Amino acid sequence: MSTRTLLLTAWYFPLRILRWQDAVKMVYEGTVDVLAEYDEELRSPSVTWHMPAVVRLRRSVGRYKKGVKFSRMNVYQRDHFTCQYCGVKFPWNELTYDHLVPRARGGRTHFLNIVTACKPCNSKKGHLTCDEAGMFPRSAPTHPSSLPLVSPVWHKGTIPEEWEPFLAPHLVT
Repeated sequence: MSTRTLLLTAWYFPLRILRWQDAVKMVYEGTVDVLAEYDEELRSPSVTWHMPAVVRLRRSVGRYKKGVKFSRMNVYQRDHFTCQYCGVKFPWNELTYDHLVPRARGGRTHFLNIVTACKPCNSKKGHLTCDEAGMFPRSAPTHPSSLPLVSPVWHKGTIPEEWEPFLAPHLVT
């Protein structure tokens, strides 16, 4: 059973991945339109639906009113899905974030102490400070006041085939 549903903005821009249960709830509430379905069926005593694979919001996403909240994906977007140590752009599932001042040394998890890192660079830097490791981010971390909608990079083999038509401009082979 497929457990993921791709959520698109009203303009067909990839926004996030949902659990199928959340997508079904949004369909039932009328906040999204189903654009693609999986073959699996969902059944209740009165209704049979196909599992939603891709859904689109009916209304546009509102702007951030109180600034940007800290999240892993917002750090990746701020850094353009690019490792701040080696400078290579990666798909979101091959990224992690790194504490400039390690947590073991009192570093906190917030925008000004976190940068996007690929897994090999993060492992190489380990629990060391930038000075100790000799690894410095390519750009200083900032607390963004807003973020554009930036699509993550997707690898063709890692997504369901039902998503491909909607992610074609964002796919890497």
